[in-house]
Amino acid sequence: MSARLNIKRAAIYARYSTDLQSPSSITDQIRLCRKICEDNGWEVRDIFTDDAISGGTHLRPGFQKLQRAAQNGDFDIIVSEALDRLSRDQEHSAGLYKQMCFLDIDIITKFEGKINEMHIGLGGTMNALFLKNLGHKTHRGLAGRVEAGKSGGGRSYGYTVDRQPLADGTFITGELIICPEEATVVKRIFADYDKGLSTRAIAMALNAEGIPAPRSGKGSGTWSFSTISGNWKRGTGILNNELYKGERVWNRQRYIKDPNTGKRQARLNLETEWVRNSVPELRLIDDNLWQRVKRRQGVIRSTLSEAQQANASNPLARAKRTKHLFSGLLKCGCCGGSYTLMNKTKYGCASARNKGTCDNRELIKREHVEERILRGLKSKLMHPELLKEFVAEYHREWNRLNSESTSARTSIKRELKQLGDQIDKIVEAITAGMFHASMKTKMDDLEARKAELESKLEALPDQDPIVLHPAFAETYRTKIAALADSLNHEASKSEASELLRGLVSEVRLHPDESAEDGHVIELYGELAAILELSGPRNYNTHRFTGGLSVQVVAGVGFEPTTFRL
Repeated sequence: MSARLNIKRAAIYARYSTDLQSPSSITDQIRLCRKICEDNGWEVRDIFTDDAISGGTHLRPGFQKLQRAAQNGDFDIIVSEALDRLSRDQEHSAGLYKQMCFLDIDIITKFEGKINEMHIGLGGTMNALFLKNLGHKTHRGLAGRVEAGKSGGGRSYGYTVDRQPLADGTFITGELIICPEEATVVKRIFADYDKGLSTRAIAMALNAEGIPAPRSGKGSGTWSFSTISGNWKRGTGILNNELYKGERVWNRQRYIKDPNTGKRQARLNLETEWVRNSVPELRLIDDNLWQRVKRRQGVIRSTLSEAQQANASNPLARAKRTKHLFSGLLKCGCCGGSYTLMNKTKYGCASARNKGTCDNRELIKREHVEERILRGLKSKLMHPELLKEFVAEYHREWNRLNSESTSARTSIKRELKQLGDQIDKIVEAITAGMFHASMKTKMDDLEARKAELESKLEALPDQDPIVLHPAFAETYRTKIAALADSLNHEASKSEASELLRGLVSEVRLHPDESAEDGHVIELYGELAAILELSGPRNYNTHRFTGGLSVQVVAGVGFEPTTFRL
């Protein structure tokens, strides 16, 4: 039995980087790690994997689950093929190692063995250099292809890849040819825009005819005005692609990873670094039509407000900050598209306006959305049952902690008594003249252990519970009553918006003529689960046109809890 208890629990982690690599790599890594565990007599408790995700980011589902399981004490060892499977980022490798050392969890790999500070320092540096060198080599290879007159990667709408076989059995790469069907759509877009149609009108017409949008796959996807207008500085969008006028532009921008999110962001390169090649065989639009389109775009840009022009030229405009409490969280209940500001005061379905793929044309004032949500939150948060549940949960948690503390105190006091008895016996023996040199060593060990236990006993929390103040309930009600003012206060609005986004994942607006403001509002997320405490458990779906209601399917925790306002 004791041998069984001493078996170490292992967790296996495996990862491969891109869609171009074989998924069987995961299977091979797991098989190798299982062999390591088998050879060492370790029990495999769990397996964590990440498919087609770079090791340069820590925002990997499997990697995050691995760290949470470690925090829960689910295993004693992490086993992986190599350190670079766990992370290729120096900061994240060091962070993982420090965290696992604190949790007393070893990291073992096939190639490095037991990971230590040297592996983290040197291995992390080598992994980071590998990624950097790989990027440089890839860029150098693409530059060579462009200089040879070939495509530097990516297929623009209107073209297809020419895959002609070669004598050695391989195929031509980097060659583009015109796709007649898509080229016809490109020419139509330029012609319609030249006639005065807006990009929204063009997108809606294409969607109405069922013409697939770029990169949407056969028979799927929809056009948006941004797909057509794009960004004139970055050369994105149908109307800005210079390949259509027979000129290939490469190295216009580069991509870097945000260290906080791990997501790539585009940065515009200096125009002197751009590489231009003439490819007249790929021309779709003549110079006259191209220039007329550019002139019209210039006129439209000149009508932008000063603030809009500043944002367009500001590289920090990419990091958009939420202006209103629920910006970016509002979704159309009909199509799932975003509800955005149609004017200065009213929200509406963006898909209906920009794509014509939704029939929901209803609008709702922004302040009405915020007021109704906050009104519903206030009414629920002030419910007596919620306060009662909070107090009950407080006492349950205190009882649990008190039970653990009592058990620890009893155990420590028992061992202290045993140590005291042993020390007394040694003192009695020395007094009787039975001194031996080993007694001093034994006495020192016992005294050290006694001091250690006394320190642990002193560190244990007090057993007396913290009594809630009699005015707690009234203070709680006062704070909730001022919820709307607090959340909309200029000094705290930004922070309040971020806190709300941590609790509210989505707000859906359903058009309904019988409802207040012509909409039923649904609130999804962790906050809805918290608010569910204030009402009776309900397993039936309800629909309310005012007030606040809850929709629970198969019990809380199985489906997202939903409140309707």
